Amino acid sequence: MPSKISIRIDGELINAQSGASLLDAALAAGKFIPSLCHMKGLSSVGACRLCVVEVAGVGRLLPACTTPVQDGMNVTTQNDKLRRYRRTILELLFAERNHVCAVCVSNNHCELQALATRLGVTSVRFPYTFPRVAVDLSHRKFAQDQNRCILCTRCVRVCAEVEGAHVWNVVSRGVGSRLVCELNRNWGDSRNCTSCGKCVQSCPTGALAEKGFAVEEMTKRPEPISRLANLRGVHS
Repeated sequence: MPSKISIRIDGELINAQSGASLLDAALAAGKFIPSLCHMKGLSSVGACRLCVVEVAGVGRLLPACTTPVQDGMNVTTQNDKLRRYRRTILELLFAERNHVCAVCVSNNHCELQALATRLGVTSVRFPYTFPRVAVDLSHRKFAQDQNRCILCTRCVRVCAEVEGAHVWNVVSRGVGSRLVCELNRNWGDSRNCTSCGKCVQSCPTGALAEKGFAVEEMTKRPEPISRLANLRGVHS
C-alpha cells in the first residue's frame, strides 16, 4: 500500500499518497490546477504545460501532472506569474489552429473554451497562423477536424493504453505537428480502429466528433473511460 506523506499546497498542509503526481494530489485536496492533456486513468505526458506550478527550492516551473510528490514539498499553484503563463499558453493554442467556436460542434462543451473563460482569456495577442489543415470525414461514424486539434494526445493514449488499437499518433515537430491515423491513412481506411469512440469521448475539443451532431450539440463523456482505465489498472 502506498504510504501517506505531507505536502503544503498554497499554504495548506495536506496528505498525499506517495508516488502520486502533484496534480492528482492537488485535485484530491479540492485544489484547481488547469490542464488539457491530463485525463484520469491515462499516462501523463506534460504536453499542454497548463498545469505548471512553483515548488520551493526549484528554480523553474514544473508540470504538476508529471512531477511526483515528495514529503515536505511546498507548492504554489496560483499566483500572478502562473496565471500570466497559463493565459499565454491558451492564447498560443488558439493562434496555432483555426478555432472558430461559433461553428464548432463542441461550442459551449469544449474544455479549451471553458478554460479560456475561467482564466480570463478574452483576446489573443499573437498573430493567427491559419494553417491549411484537413478534415477527415471518411469514417462511417466519426469525423476528425485538424482545425480544432490542440495536440493533447489524449486520443493517442486512450487508443493505445485502454483500447489497445494504436490507431493514432503525432507526426512532425513544432507548429508542423499533426495527428495522424496509422501512418497517415484516412480514418475510414484504418485497419485497427474498432469504432469504439473512446478517442472521440476523450478529445477535449471538437477535433474528434461523432457524425450527426450540429453546432453546440456534441458533448463528451470521458469519465466512464477513466473509470474503465482505473479498473483495468492501466495507470492507477
